[in-house]
Amino acid sequence: MPAFRTFILVVWVVFWLYWMISAVRAKAGSRTRRTRPPGLLLAILAFLLLRMFSAGSLAVHAPIVQAVGVVLFVSGLGLAVWARIYLGRNWGMPMTQKDEPELVTSGPYRLVRHPIYSGILLALAGTSLATNVYWLIATAAMGTYFVYSARVEEKIMAASFPSAYPSYRTKTKMLIPFLL
Repeated sequence: MPAFRTFILVVWVVFWLYWMISAVRAKAGSRTRRTRPPGLLLAILAFLLLRMFSAGSLAVHAPIVQAVGVVLFVSGLGLAVWARIYLGRNWGMPMTQKDEPELVTSGPYRLVRHPIYSGILLALAGTSLATNVYWLIATAAMGTYFVYSARVEEKIMAASFPSAYPSYRTKTKMLIPFLL
């Protein structure tokens, strides 16, 4: 396995370990409703990981494309970690409502309303460009899930912060600065 693919795998593993460990410090909250089948998501992820590390016709071989992919991958995870650190104890699993919510609108949240989702999607797109185009399937699937999650979360935020959230929402885009 080429060194950059090993690098991407190791960084993804470290990222998710950090994510799970740091979740322990989050404020208590409640999930609004069960909206995702974790077994199915894990099966899809396992399939994609197997495809990523197998030789195939959709593997990326152009060094410049791979380099761009690694830059996007690192930038995306950097954005997600920055947003996660900035959010602190206010972080929660998708579509959860915190017991004592706070509206965070600075740091990466001044650029987009959901920078963690943006960062993970950017990292997935980078993974696709650096390793195997099959990762675009994961990027599209996660993008669909994140847009749905963001819409649910925005309803929660609008109800929790009826005077502040609408103006914040009009000033910032959901996932991509200046576009979406």
